[in-house]
Amino acid sequence: MDKIYRHQRHIYDASRKFYLLGRDAAIAALQPPPGGSVLEIGCGTGRNLIRIARLYPGRDCCGLDVSSAMLSTARRSVQRAGLAGTIRLAQADATGFDAQALFGRAAFDRIIISYALSMIPPWRAVVQEALRRLEPGGALHIVDFGDQAGLPRAFRIMLRRWLALFHVAPRDELEQELRRLSAEAGVTLRLRPLYRGYAVLAQLEKPRIMSGSGPA
Repeated sequence: MDKIYRHQRHIYDASRKFYLLGRDAAIAALQPPPGGSVLEIGCGTGRNLIRIARLYPGRDCCGLDVSSAMLSTARRSVQRAGLAGTIRLAQADATGFDAQALFGRAAFDRIIISYALSMIPPWRAVVQEALRRLEPGGALHIVDFGDQAGLPRAFRIMLRRWLALFHVAPRDELEQELRRLSAEAGVTLRLRPLYRGYAVLAQLEKPRIMSGSGPA
């Protein structure tokens, strides 16, 4: 990842805003509880975390990425935004990480993964790990490329060839696999295709722990 992003990180946000569609919709849907926590997996340049911290002040905002080059850019961006005391960043493998050691907490109220699954070959393991890191009643929000089934075939072919240059591979089976993974984990799944399947928004909600008295 460092090899891929060593130079791309400097123009990443300026170039990606034209085709990483739905990121701000995913951020708007987070709605973390007051005083709650948010983790971004694959935080990249920190663009999303800065927006999250500004939109939801008073929340504990954390981000992890496997790329030290991207994290270096993210730290500078967070510092420039005046949010160094609000946003914490760490380097880790998204398929397995010690949240307690990295951030001083074992679980989060909200986790967001924005256009990272299409870059991580073992992406299913990333989703599973994220679900394990949710607080009861928490939610995992995912935005990534969809199957583009509603778009013209020529456009799909051109888009995928172009994305491949950046080691990006849309997961055509994303919706199907999210249904399977959510069923296995016992969480509620909500899916919303965007722009004729160009992208997909997913929300996986973990049930709350219900307290109650036993039989009298």
